[in-house]
Amino acid sequence: MKTIGLLGGMSWESTVTYYQLINQAVSDRLGGVHSAKILIASVDFDEIARSQERNDWATGAAILGKAARGLELAGADFILIGANTMHKVADQIQDYISIPLLHIADATIAALRAQGITRVGMLGTKYTLQEDFYKQRLIAAGIDVLIPNAPGVDEVNRIIYEELVVGRKLPGSKAALLKMITELQARGAEGIILGCTELDLLVEPADVTLPLFDTTQIHAQAAVDLALS
Repeated sequence: MKTIGLLGGMSWESTVTYYQLINQAVSDRLGGVHSAKILIASVDFDEIARSQERNDWATGAAILGKAARGLELAGADFILIGANTMHKVADQIQDYISIPLLHIADATIAALRAQGITRVGMLGTKYTLQEDFYKQRLIAAGIDVLIPNAPGVDEVNRIIYEELVVGRKLPGSKAALLKMITELQARGAEGIILGCTELDLLVEPADVTLPLFDTTQIHAQAAVDLALS
């Protein structure tokens, strides 16, 4: 079994989910009392969030790059960034290490292709939705991406940063997200990407009629596949 290196803390709420999903998947695959070989570097999310607000992505890249190098030195065989947004600096983080970085968008593309999805709606932070680092990867794979309107983008971002990253799960916010999903479906979305690793705290497959692509779960499963390959 390969050792997984997880860059966590963005937020710690989703890092908990990653840890549970990875270990459960290893247990399911191997049986008995097996669990994952996993190293976690949990950063202070306040430092990352402030660098995002300042558009200072170099600082965030340096924090995560140094943490990734520490994971490699500790014995990790490959790295996961436990957040969608910070994949904006995935290439810079890769420069700090000689082991592979398993990109969350690539794992998501594989899941979309497996179900024949070519037009997908996406929810996430304003950085993930408005910038090209994530969407362009999907588009290059032949998948059209739909996002909420401008007020919707702001509302999803607010829900993530003001509520979900601190563990608040409010019914009104869930209703707002489900309304956006319905609107994306009306525009032709064949599935929905939960493009933030906290969104699965509020939206579940049973809540929607479209296929739901939970990037936390997809990324964790891809990590297990690689660890056990």
